Order: sequence, then C-alpha cells, then structure tokens
Amino acid sequence: MSEQPSGGEPQGGNELAGRFFDAAIGMLRRVRDEEAEEIAAAGTLVADVVAAGGRLFAFGAGHSSLAAQDMVYRAGGLALMNLLAVPGVVGVDVMPATLGSALERVDGLAGAVLDCSPLRSGDLLVIISLSGRNALPVEMATSARARGVKVIGVTSVAYASETGSRHASGTYLKDHCDIVLDSKIAVGDATLTLDAIPAPFAPASTVVTTALLQAVMATAAGVLSDRGVEPPLLRSGNVDGGHDWNARVMREYGDRIFYRQG
Repeated sequence: MSEQPSGGEPQGGNELAGRFFDAAIGMLRRVRDEEAEEIAAAGTLVADVVAAGGRLFAFGAGHSSLAAQDMVYRAGGLALMNLLAVPGVVGVDVMPATLGSALERVDGLAGAVLDCSPLRSGDLLVIISLSGRNALPVEMATSARARGVKVIGVTSVAYASETGSRHASGTYLKDHCDIVLDSKIAVGDATLTLDAIPAPFAPASTVVTTALLQAVMATAAGVLSDRGVEPPLLRSGNVDGGHDWNARVMREYGDRIFYRQG
C-alpha cells in the first residue's frame, strides 16, 4: 500500500492520481515478473482445452466479475470464453448490493449453479476471487474439479495468511485449483492512505486482475498459433469486416459459445 509522504503535507488531486498510477504500475510489474511461469502455464492450459474441443468459462462474484466479463465477447479475445453467471452475484446490479456479498457465503450454491450449467468434463473454468475465502468460490472450484473441469484460480494469496476462511473446510480458492495466479493485491485492496482520510482508498484489483487474465489469453493465442491452430479470436464490430469475421467464428464454434441465441 502506498503511504503518505513524511511530513503529512496536503496532497492535491493530481498528486494522488499520480500515486495511484505509480502503485498500479508497480503491482503490474510485480505480477509480470513474479507470475511469469504461472501465466505461461495457464495460457498453455487454455490452449490445450481449446485444441481438445473443450469450452472456456469464467466466474467472478461482485467486482471480481468485472475481470471475468472483460474476457467474454471481447474484441481481440477468444470467442470461446463464456461467462458463468450466478444470479444476484455477478456485478452490483442486484438490490440491495449487499445481497451479492451475502450470497457468496451461502453453502451449496456453487453446486446448484454447476448442475444447471453447460460445464462438462474437459472444459476449463477461470474462477476470480480477490480474497478466495468465501464459500462460493471455494465450492465452485471443488465442484468443478469433481466434474472433470480444469480450474484456474485468480486470487490474492495474501488473504490466506492474513484472514480466516469462511468455508467449513477452512480452505481457500487457492487450495483447489489446477493453476493459481496470485494477483499480489494487499488485503483490503486499497492502495493509498492519507492522514486526513480515515480509511484507505483507491483499489487496484480490477486493473491488475484484468491485465493478468489478458496476459493469459494472449499467451493462449500464441501457443495455439505455434501449434498451427488459428486462435478463435473475435474482432471489433466497429471496424470494417468485423461483423462478418465474428459471424464466421461463431458459426464455426457455435457449439462452444453460450452467450448468443441460436
């Protein structure tokens, strides 16, 4: 966490903005350097599943869902990535917003969701949870793996040593994944403090987690290309020919895409 400079001098808005950018850039560099092997492994696993005919899914609760949604139906992204949505949990559109946080702690919800989902053995599920301590992401990982689904977990490993698990097993998301990507986000998420402000502020988990996962997707595209397989990528619909390109990809991979009708 970036601390206030010594002396406690007033901080202008521009200076605080600069401190936030510096903090975010520092975390991105740390993830790039310290998670390089895991990013390569995760990208290779994604490519393996695509090449073998499997499907790709991503799940995150609350703000963790933003990074999951960023991979779905995205220009420059893999067309096969689907959002695994849990009603009341994805995003903060549910009212009251606190309901989403409460649902993350409900035992058994993950199994019910997977029972009604199209996931099957041989697929891959990316589970994003900053803390990894709640029942929903833990059970999502264990239930998915029990069904023969490969799991990539994206979490801050620091939470496992600084907070208690909210799952009956006492375990965390990181304990139930084929590959774990550590976002390195400090417990509490916020990056800045100021003597005049009683709470830390300026969270960066969305910035870092989104970049981390896009690095994995870039790696997967490269691995597929190296194997002589054209990555099933989408193009922007706002460039000439983009819609025709995407229509072709969706026809070719229609049985592995679940965010479209028909």
